[in-house]
Amino acid sequence: MSLILALDSSTDACSVALYADGRLSALFELAIKSHTQRLLPMVDEVLRTNGLKLGSLDAIAFGRGPGSFTGLRICMGIVQGLAFGAQLPVIPVSTLEAMALGYYRANPAAELPVLVALDARMDEVYWALFTRDGDAVVPLDNEFVMKPELLPEQPLIQSLAGKFIAVGPGWHYPAMQQLAPGTIVMDAQPQAEDMALIAAQVWSAGGAIDVLDAQPVYLRDSVSWQKRQRIRNPN
Repeated sequence: MSLILALDSSTDACSVALYADGRLSALFELAIKSHTQRLLPMVDEVLRTNGLKLGSLDAIAFGRGPGSFTGLRICMGIVQGLAFGAQLPVIPVSTLEAMALGYYRANPAAELPVLVALDARMDEVYWALFTRDGDAVVPLDNEFVMKPELLPEQPLIQSLAGKFIAVGPGWHYPAMQQLAPGTIVMDAQPQAEDMALIAAQVWSAGGAIDVLDAQPVYLRDSVSWQKRQRIRNPN
């Protein structure tokens, strides 16, 4: 039996889930600017509801990004504290992959590829393209960050000729909607329960890592570095 706790605060949403040998228990809420106040209490509630202690877990999964710089750092910090304290390995999970899986779980008959997009601010989007493979999702290319108007120029997207599903709040940009996908679902967020399912597959394949090796994925490293410098040198 595998027990995996998953946490995510990569967007305005905040979620925690427990995977217990195929059974899911999850909490999800919008927690704009209150992730630090909500994430740990949600962890406590999920564990308490299932009668578990942190040390009973096999691993901790987390949304490794891309997403909000602050949200990713909050989640990473909490995961580090929990994993160090309980001596647990961790499993980083792509927020975009989790959103693609979430769409396919909600729409089991869907066969078209899913193009997930999150608003990266600064007039850019984080995006990636996925297809389904049974109960899992498979990336068709790397994850990217770019201006919305550049997406229609991407050869892979051009080859789809609009035959894909658009998922995520990043699709609010008019330049992207000109791609005319078959369906647009903007009201979507990464969710820890989808991350827990992905993490369970990684765990079974022996893919968990030491918490010291885990890092958030920002995609926009130069901006992240500038923000870190401002935090360290506020004056």
